[in-house]
This record gives sequence, C-alpha cells and structure tokens, in this order.
Amino acid sequence: NATDKLSTNFFILKNYIRDIQGFPKEGIVFKDITPLLIDANARKECLGILVSAVKDKKIDKVIGVESRGFFFGMLLAQELNVGFVPVRKPNKLPFDTISASYDLEYGTDTLEIHTDAIQKGDRILIHDDVLATGGTAKAVCELVERLGGVIVQCNFLMEITFLNGREKIAGNEIFAAITY
Repeated sequence: NATDKLSTNFFILKNYIRDIQGFPKEGIVFKDITPLLIDANARKECLGILVSAVKDKKIDKVIGVESRGFFFGMLLAQELNVGFVPVRKPNKLPFDTISASYDLEYGTDTLEIHTDAIQKGDRILIHDDVLATGGTAKAVCELVERLGGVIVQCNFLMEITFLNGREKIAGNEIFAAITY
C-alpha cells in the first residue's frame, strides 16, 4: 500500500508488529508494537514516516493518548519541537480536567485532559497507536474541540480498516503509517 512505499526497502513496519490472539479477551487480535519499540532502526524509520505526514503543517502541540500513544507522541513532539499533552484514563492527571467517554471494541472507557493543556486556537496533532473502531479518537477530538484547539491531523501508528474507525472522526485529516 501507499504507506509501505514510504518505508525504505530495508524496513516494512508490519514486520515489527506482532499479533497476539485472544488479548485482552477472546475474539480480539491484539497488535503488539513491542518489537517495533525494541528495534532502534525500525523505531526511527517509523518516526520518520509519522513526521513526514505533518512536515508541512503548523503544529503547536502533540497529544499522546494513554498509554501506547505516549511512545511516538512524545517522540513526535520532540522532533517537531512542540509541546506534548498527555490524555489519560480517569484520576491519573493531578490538575483540573475535562473528560469524554467512548466505546472500544471490547468495552467502554473515559479519557481526561488538563483544562489548561490547550489554549484556544492551538493547532493540535493527535497521536495514538491504533485507529480501530474510532471511539478513542472521537473522544480525544471532542476534548480538543471543547478546549478550543484546532485539530490538524489524527495520526496513528496503525489502522484496522475493517473496523471503520475513520467514520467516527470524518472531517479530520487522518494518517496511519500501517494499515490492516
């Protein structure tokens, strides 16, 4: 696919994603990114692909979504020389927060963000590890918009296309380094 063409001949990122059957529960095939994180060259290649998707865009802050979105979210913020904002599960952030609830492919959950993390007009890159059903991404988009941020792109390490998560965040620019 087009994303794989961005990758050099030496690295096809899918080779660094491991399928775990029945995790976190029966019927789910979990995409384990640990092999990608362990390999310094693959990690660097992946970061380059994620950065290339936003290289011509003005971004003020990168949001990383708990917890696997923190890995490349922080790296993206560092590479782009912008602030990093963690979006976390309930009761993990110490300051005033707002929250949004969402459905996942295997349950429901809530995410929170500090009320002072985004200023009105801040241009935001949202990063998470996977776009699956789109519930998590939709909740994060809602949080950004409620605080007055402008979503520049929803940026993912991988997308599980058959789950149609794009539909929940339609109207936003979406990029995934790997598609399944």
